[in-house]
Amino acid sequence: MANINRFNSVFIGLCLLLGLVSLGYQLGESAIRYKEYERQVTVKGLSEREYKADIVIWPIQFTVADNNLSSLYQTIEASTGKIRAFLEDAGLNADEISFTGPSIIDKSAQQYGGQAQALFRYTATQTVTVYSKNIDVVRGVMGNISVLGKQGIVFNGNDYSYQTEYIFTRLNEIKPEMIEEATKKAREVAEKFASDSKSTLGKIRTASQGQFSISARDKNNPHIKKVRVVSTVSYYLSD
Repeated sequence: MANINRFNSVFIGLCLLLGLVSLGYQLGESAIRYKEYERQVTVKGLSEREYKADIVIWPIQFTVADNNLSSLYQTIEASTGKIRAFLEDAGLNADEISFTGPSIIDKSAQQYGGQAQALFRYTATQTVTVYSKNIDVVRGVMGNISVLGKQGIVFNGNDYSYQTEYIFTRLNEIKPEMIEEATKKAREVAEKFASDSKSTLGKIRTASQGQFSISARDKNNPHIKKVRVVSTVSYYLSD
C-alpha cells in the first residue's frame, strides 16, 4: 500500500513538472512572438498634385473725387457702366458681375484746425466684383484693364482686403486617389527599410492621414493650386 502511494506521489510530481516545463515553454514562445510584433517601422508617404482653380473672385475697385456730390455720383455711374461693358465685351456674363454701393467720404466734415484745405471735398470708392468659373477669360481681362485706366478710371491696386482670390472646389473628388497614392508611397518606403534591415514587412499597426493643404503653386501663378497630403503608417517587422 505504501509503495502504491509513493508511486502516485512520484507520478503526480512528474506530471506537475512536465506541466510547468510546458507552460514555461509556451510563455517563452509567446514572449518571443510578442517581442517580434513589437518591432515596427513608421514611415510617411506624400501625395502632391497640381490643379487649376475652379473659381476666380476679382474685385475691381476704383476711386472718384469731386467737389459736387451730384457730379460725383454721375461719374461713379459712368465709370461703373464702362467697366461692365468692358467685361461683357471680353466674354463675361452679366450674372458674373456685381456691384456694391459706393463708399463716400466728405473731407470737409473731417477738417481740423491747422489742416490744409482738401483739393476735393468728396471722394468715393466703388467696387465691381467678378465671380466666375472662366479663369482664362478673367485672367485675359486682367491683363487689359489698363484700357479703362486710359479712359480716366483710377483703380486701387494696393488694398490687400480686395485682392483677387482663386478657389479650388474639387477636393472631395480627388481625396480617395491621393490618399491611396500617399499610402502606397509610405509602403514603398517601409519595404525598402525592411529590405535594408534584413526584415520582413508585416501588417499595418497604425495609420493616420494628415490634413489636405491647398496653396498657390507660386506667387506668379496663383490660379494653379498645389494640393498635398501626408499619410503616416506604422508597420510590424519580423525576421
